[in-house]
Amino acid sequence: MVRVLLILVQLVLCVALCGSILMQQRKSGGFSGMFGGGTQADGGAWQRMSGLTKISAVLMGLFMLISLILVVIS
Repeated sequence: MVRVLLILVQLVLCVALCGSILMQQRKSGGFSGMFGGGTQADGGAWQRMSGLTKISAVLMGLFMLISLILVVIS
């Protein structure tokens, strides 16, 4: 029963994560940011992220956590 509930939660998280990623604005840098270009090493990356990017990061973390829990209990 718990496994089925976790699978349903994971499906909802999957759809929400896909939606939050697709709603983000496209960066116009092309390949410039692919290899670390334009990064800053001041440690304040979380404050510079947009709200949608933060939501995507939290959803990704939850998705990974539930995936690991499902692997352990199966």
